Amino acid sequence: MRATFPPEFFRRFDEADDAEFYAEPRLVTHIDDATIAALTDLYREVLPPGGAVLDLMSSWVSHLPPEMSFARIAGLGMNRIELERNPRLTDFVVHDLNATPELPYPDATFDAVLNAVSIQYLTRPVEVYLSVGRVLKPNGLALIATSHRCFPNKAIMAWHASSPEQRAHLIQIYFQLAGGFGPMTHVDRSPVGADPLWVSLARKS
Repeated sequence: MRATFPPEFFRRFDEADDAEFYAEPRLVTHIDDATIAALTDLYREVLPPGGAVLDLMSSWVSHLPPEMSFARIAGLGMNRIELERNPRLTDFVVHDLNATPELPYPDATFDAVLNAVSIQYLTRPVEVYLSVGRVLKPNGLALIATSHRCFPNKAIMAWHASSPEQRAHLIQIYFQLAGGFGPMTHVDRSPVGADPLWVSLARKS
């Protein structure tokens, strides 16, 4: 699957072990409050109440609507302290997707898999989203939210070289190569005067 991309596409400025980079907790948010509110509003619109949700590349906050209840909110991330501090998670696992892109969950487990402003750090995204498709229930939703901030030393080179429109197209390619997803929808939910918010959504076909 990597062979479909140019050399250096998934390289990063910092190729040291990701576990070292994420060893210290970062109890901060990575987008503005207004942008977080816009993401929460979108979750409110598209997530099924009472469903099972996987927060991929999770941390200490998931931006889920506080009034919505879910049967399960699983978190998968790189820092145990951050995950332990997340009050919405019903369970979590510390897992490095760049080392092991296969998700540690059974088939057809989740109604939705979320990725909030972290897709740029995946070096094996097609393999990850092949597994996302496996753990989603039929018609389950994959949602990828992006903005313009990142840890520059850990974002892939292709992300640095791409415009927002090109990044949306790149995510579409990830879904297409992973297979098993219907057409992708891309929406701009950027608040005025705050960090931008672009969201890509695709359902398991």
